[in-house]
Amino acid sequence: MNLDDLHSSLVARIDTSETVRAAFADHPRHRFIPDLVWPDIQGLPLIRSADPERWTSYVYAGDPVVTQANDGGSGAINTPTSSSSAPQLMADMITAAEIDPGMRVLEIGTGTGWNAAILSSLVGPTESVTSLEIDPKVARHARDRLSGSAVRIVEGATPPEGPYDAVIATCAAHRIPDEWTRHLTEEGRLVLPWDPYEAKGPTPIVVLNGGVEGRFVRDGSFMRDRTQRVPPGRFPGMDRETEREGDLPFGSRDLLDEDLLTRLVLATPEITIGMGLRPWTDGVPRPIIALSAEDSWAYIWPDGSTTGGGPHDLTEELSRSHGELDEAGRPELSEFTLEVSPDHGTHTVRSGPLGPWQHRVR
Repeated sequence: MNLDDLHSSLVARIDTSETVRAAFADHPRHRFIPDLVWPDIQGLPLIRSADPERWTSYVYAGDPVVTQANDGGSGAINTPTSSSSAPQLMADMITAAEIDPGMRVLEIGTGTGWNAAILSSLVGPTESVTSLEIDPKVARHARDRLSGSAVRIVEGATPPEGPYDAVIATCAAHRIPDEWTRHLTEEGRLVLPWDPYEAKGPTPIVVLNGGVEGRFVRDGSFMRDRTQRVPPGRFPGMDRETEREGDLPFGSRDLLDEDLLTRLVLATPEITIGMGLRPWTDGVPRPIIALSAEDSWAYIWPDGSTTGGGPHDLTEELSRSHGELDEAGRPELSEFTLEVSPDHGTHTVRSGPLGPWQHRVR
């Protein structure tokens, strides 16, 4: 198939409304993806002219496409710093924002410009989309691809004055910036990937009515807003002696297979919950769940065995939260809500009668 046919096939696979699907159809993805992309975590980038078939397969697999690594620099690891999001995730966020003709929309993170183009089709000719991009080189690429459209691209970290009927962030935030919410209309919606942790963690998508309160709509994985980046810390328990061993009725594989990690993160704000690989009994690295809080740490291994150290038994605290979710019938992520305090210093999570769980901005 040619590129336009591949785009039509991609659009047909998106589970969304006909209106949103038509907006995707207006703007073929390959017209926005740069010739240089980064499909691998290590090694050289993929250049379109060098391997057009692989470039095309990467663009139209329906997954995220990494369009910049290491802020445009180099490194031993190709850390993604700009990308084109997965089409289904884009459609879900656009749907959650309830974009209609005539709306004034602010996008945080222009990236390739593809999302802004789709938003522009949805708002129609009576209004335009304002898109904020912090990286000048990325902004130049998007401005070129959006030439002739009504999209206004603004370079920098602070969005221009509103008002806006909807704000969609394509980067994750721990602290929800006042700059993203204060220009919203009273009934406006902020759709963003929210990270409960100061350092990188899960980034579930939440819709905040008036920028204040609302529901989570789905899970997601987004890069952090560049103004809120925090250097990665040491992996919990590294170079620490095991002081405590135990067993749980669930192991790391159970939590991953049952897709419980994000809900446990929301329901256990006192503990940082992460995932990693560690050699297990056969010497082969296996996925583990790593817990940390102040000077305490713990690992949950695939078979439910646990190791840890420090003054607090973190596996006991996690098991308690796991049990509460079990007793409540394991509410879906969409049954969790988020409320932002007036000073943006506390985020309160609830799920029906469960909670409140207080997540403090660090």
